[in-house]
Amino acid sequence: MPIAVIKTGGKQYVVTAGKNLQIEKIEGNVGDKVVFETMLISDEKGENVEIGKPVLDNRVEGKIIKQARDRKIDIIKFKSKVRYKRINGHRQHHTQVEITKI
Repeated sequence: MPIAVIKTGGKQYVVTAGKNLQIEKIEGNVGDKVVFETMLISDEKGENVEIGKPVLDNRVEGKIIKQARDRKIDIIKFKSKVRYKRINGHRQHHTQVEITKI
């Protein structure tokens, strides 16, 4: 089974065909096709490993499954003895992608 390392959203992911990934938000609707052109490493059947310097010319194709938001995290700013407290929340957007072809 071919394995590849792709880079998207400032992070690197090890992918195989049929794998579902949760990545940083990319534009597109559910069902749209996505092409990841920044492939760093490619391995076909565990025999021929190609390492990009810095990237390979190959591509990884996928399909958007879901656009969603992560759970909420709280950011707290607090100073003791002066009754100062501020609470902000943040929910990061993410995209769930199924890898279809390497």
